[in-house]
Amino acid sequence: MTVQTNPAPRELLPDERGHFGPYGGMYVPETLMTALYELNEAYLEARRDTGFQAELRRLLKEYAGRPTELYLAERLTEELGGAKLYLKREDLLHTGAHKINNALAQALLAKRMGKKRIIAETGAGQHGIATASVCAKLGLECVIYMGAVDMERQSLNVYRMRLCGAEVRGVEAGQKTLKEAINEAMRDWVTNVRETHYILGSALGAHPYPMMVRDFHRVIGRETKTQILEKEGRLPDELIACVGGGSNAIGFFFDFLDDPGVKLIGVEAGGRGASPGDHAARFRGGRLGVLQGCKTFILQNTDGQIELTHSVSAGLDYAAIGPEHAYYRDKRRIDYDQATDAEALDAFTRLARGEGIIPALESSHGAACALRRAAGLGKDKIVILNLSGRGDKDVREAAKQLGEKLP
Repeated sequence: MTVQTNPAPRELLPDERGHFGPYGGMYVPETLMTALYELNEAYLEARRDTGFQAELRRLLKEYAGRPTELYLAERLTEELGGAKLYLKREDLLHTGAHKINNALAQALLAKRMGKKRIIAETGAGQHGIATASVCAKLGLECVIYMGAVDMERQSLNVYRMRLCGAEVRGVEAGQKTLKEAINEAMRDWVTNVRETHYILGSALGAHPYPMMVRDFHRVIGRETKTQILEKEGRLPDELIACVGGGSNAIGFFFDFLDDPGVKLIGVEAGGRGASPGDHAARFRGGRLGVLQGCKTFILQNTDGQIELTHSVSAGLDYAAIGPEHAYYRDKRRIDYDQATDAEALDAFTRLARGEGIIPALESSHGAACALRRAAGLGKDKIVILNLSGRGDKDVREAAKQLGEKLP
């Protein structure tokens, strides 16, 4: 479905029921409706509270390490022979990825609400370690749900979470990846809703989560806009980010939505190929449906059964995309591309060898697109890649995929 009407002003979305046009909403068991209404009210109050905002800014600076640098990749730019390529260095944050922005903010909100127990889901483990870290910092009980397959390919992050005092519960159901981890986290929340806050890690799920997660990651785009104006005296020509659920991308893009001269490109996981079960590109094979709290584009068959997904990156291996992404794709404001496993692994290697920066495999999907796009543009153009996380966690998996043996 493609709609050509102008999008609603970005500050008015979502509406009070959590809809971005036909997407979003609150599709959860009745048990959770009261909790979601309370969470929405608490968040709106915190957003207006200057004290809460000041404390969040302080912790983002002193604990998480903001602002992150906007870095000109000079060697890669020279090698490509095209546009200047900048990297927004979210990989420099404490715990290694953008996920700390949202985890820290939601943990503060949970304390404000009097919740002392935190649950979360994780795929690549970066949201899990961010949540475990902030719970240790703030003295909160922490339980992390993670698919058994993801636990195996992200074993380093599992240990890091446990080292910070979190209980990591493996999920053996279904495909044993992110979708199943979310299912188990939601079951826990239904059972323990009074004392528990669920720190959802991406810009999806039931309202108010897509709105909250987007807002907590807007700092990425705000910093980027200020930094590129300082460095180049103008806005970039293109912004590129990987898209799983879509938290890093929507935070990166949001403050550029009203700048029509800036092209916005989200990059999904093209996996092994176009067949069902071989990729996680929702806009290539997805249909409108409801999954885990919201209406959006989902990889599902004609009977509505969720299809298997695949990606070399655990964080992109998910059947649905955030509802705000679906909305802006309909409005033709954000374009969506994809990168295969092989292209992501190639970009992973090229960034390491060209700049001495090892990106997360999730970020490597965006990097594959950025390298391709920058090479095809003139030298007067500027491309910025959101380097959403670092690849320490992925070195063993990448070596395995590239046929190299580690001790």
